[in-house]
Amino acid sequence: MIKIPRVILAGDRSSAGKTTISVGIMALLKEQGKTVQPFKVGLDYIDPSYHSMITGKQGGNLDGYLMSDKAIAEAFVHSSEGSDISIIEGVRGLYEGLESLSDVGSTAQIAKVLKTPVILIVDAQSITRSTAAIVKGYRDFDRGVNIRGVILNKIGSERHAEKARMAIEKYTGVEVLGAIPRSNSMKLTMRHLGLIPAREGASRVEGFDSKLEKIKETIRDNLNLKRIVEIAAGAPPLREPKPDIFVRKNPGGVRIGLALDEAFNFYYKDNIDLLQCRGAEIVHFSPVNDAGIPEVDGLIIGGGYPEVFAAELAQNEAMRKSIFEASRRGMPIYAECGGLMYLMKSLETEDGSRHDMAGVFEGVASMKHVRTIGYVSGRFAMDTPIGQEGALFKGHEFHHSVITDLASNARFACRLDRGTGIHNGLDGIMSDNTLATYTHLHAASYVPFSGKFVESCAVYHEKG
Repeated sequence: MIKIPRVILAGDRSSAGKTTISVGIMALLKEQGKTVQPFKVGLDYIDPSYHSMITGKQGGNLDGYLMSDKAIAEAFVHSSEGSDISIIEGVRGLYEGLESLSDVGSTAQIAKVLKTPVILIVDAQSITRSTAAIVKGYRDFDRGVNIRGVILNKIGSERHAEKARMAIEKYTGVEVLGAIPRSNSMKLTMRHLGLIPAREGASRVEGFDSKLEKIKETIRDNLNLKRIVEIAAGAPPLREPKPDIFVRKNPGGVRIGLALDEAFNFYYKDNIDLLQCRGAEIVHFSPVNDAGIPEVDGLIIGGGYPEVFAAELAQNEAMRKSIFEASRRGMPIYAECGGLMYLMKSLETEDGSRHDMAGVFEGVASMKHVRTIGYVSGRFAMDTPIGQEGALFKGHEFHHSVITDLASNARFACRLDRGTGIHNGLDGIMSDNTLATYTHLHAASYVPFSGKFVESCAVYHEKG
């Protein structure tokens, strides 16, 4: 058995204030000298970017649809090693998941799998006694979920907070750990896919650092942080999983270039960890700022906001040419979503202007007033740098763009049973040894990802 102090910060609904409150708590714990390992339930990239900036440790993702219970436990224990406390931010409402009649994909599922106490964040705007009914309903809905405390958010006054606290503690017996006043200073900057990523916010949003400082001060003044730490410390021991996914193999080996800058920064921690477990050296490069790719055996270009940096990406002709030539040489290249958009011939922004991109594929990545979001599942229809023909996978898609004007002979490597993909359930466009998809894969779910990509890079290296 292994003892890991841990707690889940869950919401009674979306926009309950989970991220700002989580960020404030993490910042205060870090200030106290604690090593904090953050996690996010679900497949979001942006909230973990704030967790990582605040704690100095890359945030992990835990998803009960993509990952088995054993994979969840192994990923959690792997990332929590060496930390004083693990803080897990939930997704949407506590019980929201894939279906209405099961908890698959929900925060509640993770709470039960990891036997983790839950602190429920309640949007208490304009309600007092009704907060007790909300807490009672959440507590009684699934007694397998251990709700140990409540944080009231969007409180209008001290009297408002006291009335809600008295009602909750009398009618439910659940402790109220604090009440956060309603204030614009507790809101982080938004965009069409959610919050602005922390890396971009720090460099482009005026007053970004002072806003984070204000959030920390508000949490310090209004929450009982000592009790939160005590609740986390009281989490029961976990059975230590036998390593099955995070196993070191093929020591030494290849160098993989990872696009990381303002435009491309959507990566799952476990994907990077598992590439390193398979012996890869990760080398960061910037499609926005660098003159060319580094000396590597393969490239990964993740998601992000290439549409926001379309002009800068277009102006960097040397980088675009460098990636195009690497693809034509047969270098293994894997691109997801924003990376897919960057590898097209051009990118059309919402105002109708077009910008030249890397040109690996014929076609246009066009920003439209559409919203494609959800889980995907499918199989590979051909051999790729990350998987063999016939291999099954699950993943996630979330984008506001569409791909148009594809070549008539475009080759699609993925056939989806669930999800939209690039076109009519087809995803994963291939050229030479380059694969670009709208699907985001999590390497603790689709386990062959890391080993197969490193193998593909090793083959390329030997030929070079």
